[in-house]
Order: sequence, then C-alpha cells, then structure tokens
Amino acid sequence: MLEALLEMFPNADIYTHVYDPNAVSDIIKSHKVYTSHINRLPFAKKLYQLYMPLMPNALMDFNLQQYDFVISSEAGPAKGVVPNPNAYHICYCHSPMRYLWDMYHEYFRLTNPVFRFFMKRLIPSLRLWDITSANLVDRFVTNSNYVAKRIRRIYNREAEVVYGPASIERFINTERKPSDYYLFFGQLTGYKRADIAIEACIKSGRKLIVAGAGTKSRDATKHKKNGLVSFTGRVSSEEQVKLFSEAKALLFPGIEDLGLVPIEANAAGCPVIAYRSGGALDTVKEGVTGIFFDEQTPDSLIEAMNYFETRSPEQFSNRESFNLQVQKFSREAFKERILRIVSDRKRI
Repeated sequence: MLEALLEMFPNADIYTHVYDPNAVSDIIKSHKVYTSHINRLPFAKKLYQLYMPLMPNALMDFNLQQYDFVISSEAGPAKGVVPNPNAYHICYCHSPMRYLWDMYHEYFRLTNPVFRFFMKRLIPSLRLWDITSANLVDRFVTNSNYVAKRIRRIYNREAEVVYGPASIERFINTERKPSDYYLFFGQLTGYKRADIAIEACIKSGRKLIVAGAGTKSRDATKHKKNGLVSFTGRVSSEEQVKLFSEAKALLFPGIEDLGLVPIEANAAGCPVIAYRSGGALDTVKEGVTGIFFDEQTPDSLIEAMNYFETRSPEQFSNRESFNLQVQKFSREAFKERILRIVSDRKRI
C-alpha cells in the first residue's frame, strides 16, 4: 500500500517511528524518511511493538507544518500527528488498535504478568488518546466494511471503504488444475482458526494441506499422524501459486479485517469456503467465487464442504467471474479510488 501511495505522490516524504532500510523496497528508499526518537531506542528495529506506549508522545517529533496534504496509514498510533491547520489529513485506518479495543482481553491473556501490570495502567490513557486523536483526521478511509463499522463504533466517524492493493497479477493467469485436497494458508495463530479446518477435514475424511510460516509446530506433530493433514511450513511464491491452482478450495475459518489470502486464491481461480464474518464478506462473492458457513465450528464447515462438493466444479469454474471479482482489489483500483478522494477534497 505504501508503495502504491508513493507511486501516486512521487514527491512525498515519509514519517515513521522506526525505519530499517534493509527491510524495505527501493521505491520506499528513494524517498526522504524521517523517524521519531523511537528509532534510536535499544533494539527498536526488532522490538518496536514494546515501545507502543511511547509512540503517541513521539509523534510530537514530527513537524508537518510545511505540508498541505497528509496521509496517515495506521493500525497503531499514527493518526495523532498534528498537521498544518490548513492541511487536509486523510487517515487510512487498517483497524483501530486491536490491543486497545476488541482484542484487548486476548492480548492480555497471552502476555506475562509484568506486561499485564503495565497494560492495566497504560491502556485507559491510551484509549482516551486514541479517541481524541481521531478528531485530528479530516477523512477516514479503511479496507473493509467490517473495519468501517469498528471505526464508527469506537471513533463515531464514518469511513469510506477503499480496498487495499492485493498482488493479484502473479495469480490471475494461473492454469487451474484441481486436485484432491483442501488448503489452509496462513500461520497457526489463534484468530485464524486453523484448528477448525483441521478438525473438519479429519472428522469428514478429507485431505488438507496447511501452508504458511509458523505451521511447523506442535500442532503439526499432533495431527500429521492421521495421514489426512500435511504441513508444509513456509512456501515460496511459486509454491503458493501451485497450491492455489490445485486446491479444491481454500478454507478460511477465521475473522480478519480484510484478508488478502482469499483474494489471491480467487485470483488463481480457487474457490473459498469462508466463515460468514469479517472482511471475507467483502472479498468472497457468494455462489460465484466461494460460499460461507455460519458457525465457527468444524461441523458447520463440514456442512459447507458437503454443499460445495455438490456444486463444484460447474458452479465455480467461470474464470471470468473470478477475474472480475478480484479486480476490485487491484493496485490500479486502489489508486483510482484514493485519487478520487483527493479530488473530492480539492472541490470542497
């Protein structure tokens, strides 16, 4: 997304808390990058998340008075910058800070007692700052209707949905060769609910490949003996394309703000069976590029797979319909909608 924004605004400067030139593209490195004092703190490039409570104050390091147009991109404290009073500030909010709001209890449960001690004392003031800083934004933009509702609930602000750019180009010309397995693609982290996909496939006797970083874990050891579920660990871009082209369908049982994996799967012509919630409601076109199941349980997913297999492949073989759906998430579509929002501002 940052690269797409820089293509639209080639003279833009970048302000960020932490900057590692070795971890970014040449497009980003070609721009002036300014950092806050967080960048100078010990181990900031790797442990920057630990400094989150310091970031609201660190934003005061940024003098933005020379700019008449500011875009903040955040799922953390970035919108709290103070632009020129005559500047126009658009915030692309990927999500209100989840560790402050809807996932607070999840983060609290997973942290050690020391962090819990500080969280209890810091979170109330950070929540107040987060809500107050929303008043510094002229216009909110976000990545899905699911997040737009969260912004409305927390900040009492409306947000226009502009889907973030997905890498559909490397998938869209893939030849579809369906095999005999379902696919779960992503880390074995709690909220992605790989456990539902695994249990559903074991219970119903279906093959499942679980691919992605972090999947070689004790969960893999626990399930690999049954012969139905296999774990690949991290895969290359070429292997990812192959998995999407051959899978019966992608299983997507978690709740994500948008979720790029279903878009990439659809770009490769692979249908998606998703839980009916979150960003999947934006990315999957029901009955055309996939179907939904209504309860986050293995039995509900099994019922959806049974239904899918009575419809596939006839109902989900129209590649033109898949291509039309994923174009909404292309880099060019993102740039066009952002430029329209900028043009709307100029007419005010």
